[in-house]
Amino acid sequence: MSSPNRSSNRDGGPLNRASSNDEVSVAGSYLLFREIVRKELLLMLRYPIDFAFQIVAMYLFFVGVFFGGQAIVDQVANGVEGFGETFEGIIVGWFLWTMAQTAYMGLQQDVTAESRWGTLEQLFMSPYGFNTVMSLKTIVNVLFAFLWGFVVLLLMMVTTQRWLVVDFWTVIPITILTLMPAIGIGFGIGGLALVYKKISSINSIMQFVLIGLIAAPVTDAPLVGVLPLAQGSTMLQTAMRDGTALWEFSLVDLSILLGTGLAYFLVGFVVFYYASRVARKRGVMSHY
Repeated sequence: MSSPNRSSNRDGGPLNRASSNDEVSVAGSYLLFREIVRKELLLMLRYPIDFAFQIVAMYLFFVGVFFGGQAIVDQVANGVEGFGETFEGIIVGWFLWTMAQTAYMGLQQDVTAESRWGTLEQLFMSPYGFNTVMSLKTIVNVLFAFLWGFVVLLLMMVTTQRWLVVDFWTVIPITILTLMPAIGIGFGIGGLALVYKKISSINSIMQFVLIGLIAAPVTDAPLVGVLPLAQGSTMLQTAMRDGTALWEFSLVDLSILLGTGLAYFLVGFVVFYYASRVARKRGVMSHY
């Protein structure tokens, strides 16, 4: 005669079912993550010209800004010391802007594309849940943002012959926390895209807004540090220009970086969550 525990194991009791669901959830999430990466790589390989021109256009835009600015400074400043830091700041700012754009626009571009393809409703029926699918897509977008960001950074340093300190133990944590507000804004705007569909005019404005936030003078006005990207941009410039390690920053600076990153990310995710519910109630998921 079987014991109750053995019977429960064979019958798939509540504890076993929960454990099995957890294993399926973890394994399934990994499988989903892998397939999202594979999809992004396939899209990149199938449209190589479009992908290559995105990198080239970003690089040429930087070259125009950098050498154009250098020519103006050489004429106006006539070799005055101190402008070298400005050029290094441009490189770091461009590096961050490249990744912030990808992190910010990735989610809403996914929402718009899925809506156009008519597959957005299928994501809602996914066993992983719509929010999980979009969160994993965002993680993949950020990983690709890091990849392209470092490629562009290397091109910028080779072109300008200005070599910055790239300590990965410092640069990567600061960059991740700096990008979290951009991801949060992307979630918020992505939520608006679910409900209102065509919001391309916001993207045009946000590109300039991101530049302003990255260039915000946190050193002169510390309160500006609570704005998205501002605190992280200043700390990243200090780390890459002066070689300051992560643990050498003050506790206040690190707290502001962490606090603003989490706050903007959570607010954006909540907006996206409620916007997805509104879109379902209005029945506009399949509309574009």
